[in-house]
Amino acid sequence: MEIHEILESLKANKISIENAKKLLSLYSIEEVEEFAKIDINRRIRKGIPEIVLAETKELEEIKKIIKKTLEKTNSVLVSRITKEDYPKILTFGKKLNVKIKTGKNSSSLLLFKKPIKFCGGKVGILTAGTSDIRIAEESRLMCEAMNCKCITSYDVGVAGIQRVFPVLKQMINEDVDCIIVAAGMEGALATLVSSMVDVPVIGIPTSVGYGYGEKGIAALASMLQSCSLGLSVVNIDNGIAAGGIAANIANRAIRKNKK
Repeated sequence: MEIHEILESLKANKISIENAKKLLSLYSIEEVEEFAKIDINRRIRKGIPEIVLAETKELEEIKKIIKKTLEKTNSVLVSRITKEDYPKILTFGKKLNVKIKTGKNSSSLLLFKKPIKFCGGKVGILTAGTSDIRIAEESRLMCEAMNCKCITSYDVGVAGIQRVFPVLKQMINEDVDCIIVAAGMEGALATLVSSMVDVPVIGIPTSVGYGYGEKGIAALASMLQSCSLGLSVVNIDNGIAAGGIAANIANRAIRKNKK
């Protein structure tokens, strides 16, 4: 049971105070066979779910972490899954009889037991090119795991600058609380978007590019040197961090509006 379910059950006299105390005590660090310690209390403490960085772990370790996390919480996000392990983890998730969200060209999976309610804020997500979609989708899954509705539009970079204006108009009309921009090469789209909207913009420099300033270095430098105020920047290809920050901003905005 999630904490809100425990409290609601206590309020409805479905469980005793002692039972509630016992259930609440389970929200702590959960150890998995001495090789991993799951922070199952993170969502309650920070609003951010447990995330498994898969690319540095063995397949069996990933499976054990997923299983243990889903025993204690509603969802788990697995990021940066290798091409070899991706179909195997997808199959494993289906065997657990849980729901799974995937992303376009993505190396991430969101596994969850109960339907995720989009009761949080709204986040806009843009990419400069199609090569940036994988990272943007990582951000989308992160935002959705944190109950945010996402409005996405891909391949709207400055090489055809006219493409971005209708998209931004839509996002402004939808009253998004934050916009994520994933861009490689020179990373100019993040500055452009930040100069046109009155909401926080989070730039993700992606490792798209070659030659001098390759692997996202030029995009990172460009975003960090941006003249446009209101733009913050995460590390190269760090869609998870961008999603976490954007969702926290959006969810705080929605909470303030409800007061």
